[in-house]
Amino acid sequence: MPKMAQICQFCLRSGMLCPKCQKKVESGEVTQLDLKIARLLLSMEKEFPVLQEVTFYGAVNAKETLAIIVDKGDVARMLSYGGKIIREIGKKVGKVVRVVEHGVSSRKFIEDLFAPLTVVAINKIWLPDGTTETRVILDRRSGKLSKQRVESLKEIAKKVQGLTLRVEYSN
Repeated sequence: MPKMAQICQFCLRSGMLCPKCQKKVESGEVTQLDLKIARLLLSMEKEFPVLQEVTFYGAVNAKETLAIIVDKGDVARMLSYGGKIIREIGKKVGKVVRVVEHGVSSRKFIEDLFAPLTVVAINKIWLPDGTTETRVILDRRSGKLSKQRVESLKEIAKKVQGLTLRVEYSN
């Protein structure tokens, strides 16, 4: 069964939350979306046994995109079966699904977020008000994303890693 970092396996399987897990939901440490996606992954486990090896940390919703946060090395498992797992999740939630790793560098996170597009450069920009932005330059030849998709990915970067992205394309 997919391992969920914050909720015990019994609670996930039974649908009933123990006092410890209930407290995590009430405090906001675990969201209803996290529970929904964890249960969805659990329901898909028979068809896709590789999901038993996946550690699920959480999910983030942004406009038309859903980001699923998994343990290091689990992105490949989620993308196995020719991407069928991700497509099925996308159909069930009605959104485009991105899979990113928990606890990785900003660069790796950004590359996973914008895959399959090629990231040419990532620069930090210091603004006069003391804040920073992360400038991401994508290779125009590898494709182009819609404005809405870029906004969704920027929102995910902000929610997951606290990054404010400025997305550009190379010439």
